[in-house]
Amino acid sequence: MIKQNIRTDKWQIIVTPPQKELLEKTVCEFRCLIRSLVGVIYTHWSSIGLLDSQARIPAVEKLIHTTAKNPQPKYQYFNSRFYKFPSYYRRGAIQFALGQVSSFVTRYREWQSGMRSQKNAHPPRLNADCGAYPPLYKGQCIKFSEDLNSAEIKVFTGTDWDWITVGLTGHRQRHLNPDSQRKSPYLIVNRKGCHLSVPFQIKTLKIKDKPSVLSVDLGINTTATVSVVNFDGTVSHREFIHPGRDIDRRDSRLKRISSKARRTGKLYKGFCRSLYRKANNINREIGQKVSSRLIKIAQQYQVKYIVFEQLKGWRPRGGKKRSTLKQRFHGWLHRRIANLTEMKWSELGGKVVYVNPRGTSSYAYDGSGCTKRNKDNYELAIFANGKQYNCDLSASYNIGANFIYRLMSRNGSQDKHGKKSCLSPRSRVTLSMLWSQPITIVEQDTTSSRDSGGGGFMISN
Repeated sequence: MIKQNIRTDKWQIIVTPPQKELLEKTVCEFRCLIRSLVGVIYTHWSSIGLLDSQARIPAVEKLIHTTAKNPQPKYQYFNSRFYKFPSYYRRGAIQFALGQVSSFVTRYREWQSGMRSQKNAHPPRLNADCGAYPPLYKGQCIKFSEDLNSAEIKVFTGTDWDWITVGLTGHRQRHLNPDSQRKSPYLIVNRKGCHLSVPFQIKTLKIKDKPSVLSVDLGINTTATVSVVNFDGTVSHREFIHPGRDIDRRDSRLKRISSKARRTGKLYKGFCRSLYRKANNINREIGQKVSSRLIKIAQQYQVKYIVFEQLKGWRPRGGKKRSTLKQRFHGWLHRRIANLTEMKWSELGGKVVYVNPRGTSSYAYDGSGCTKRNKDNYELAIFANGKQYNCDLSASYNIGANFIYRLMSRNGSQDKHGKKSCLSPRSRVTLSMLWSQPITIVEQDTTSSRDSGGGGFMISN
């Protein structure tokens, strides 16, 4: 089965200062047209709002644009103020203004009907001065070279519209895929620079079900502990992913911030801005490295599911006084790694799933019961039978077993007991449960998100 995904690349534009000024004028002129259109569309929304999406743009053009069949439009201002405005730029502005007015009308009706976030909430406002960027339609607003290293863009010079040639870089690899279809890019110009936001429609073949999953335990001491758990309870691969050099670089900057804060006293706006920016960039790099490594392991062992704990919205405790635990939790990348992995793996046809985190670390994978942490080494867990094992590694086994057991129970490979919706057995799922239960592989396409309760799972496309 083929699935369509939309992914966006950022192509950097190489321009000279005069060319950048022309691009800024183009964006400014595009936004001026939108500001003028919003008032016209809202005035005639009683008639325009009744039309379908394909008939709205011609209806607005009939009000503002002079043609041979429409020599006297109602609003002559647009012909004099926006002289020789390109038709595709104009239609892009009309489309954006229609969206602004439609959104405002919907939100205002909800406010009138009493659907408000707060009882005394103010009514929504129609925002005509918005940060829109012009779409560049192929052949009309932009012309790419054959090697995609340069492009011609139609820009506003102040009095007329003309073509300029700019360089392009940072293409990545999506444009080389023959199954990828490049859509119309957007021209982004701001204080950081100029680039093209290029969307691609990608055809993705879904990965078939395999008798194994990749389970990931995200922690503080070790960034990611990975295990490839088979449906029969065996473990094919285990790995610790911990980019210690990058973490040390980040922590050293955070320590410099704390030492400066102690000497400064009352902090001011923008305090240690550069150090915070560098620490955040290092965190982004760590998330990219860890997620890329998870994708490589999943491809190597040909698994379909990557399993995480559902930690969205979880708030950790701060720890004891003068402890660095709260600061370490602030640098924890559990959501960033999960989101990056989900975006990358879904593009390749796989699925990222989430399980309930309760009991994954506090129960031993061999079924011996609850675990205790070693006081001298918190990463080490002591099982009830006296065995010592890495706590994160045991948790990764249980995370994979949790998803496998619930998946097989839903497919009918396990027996269900009781009248309640809770799956059997009514206890914490550990890896040892897969050893004692005969597992049969049932291929089934799971496309909807659900939570099976009692340590259940949620499938995310």
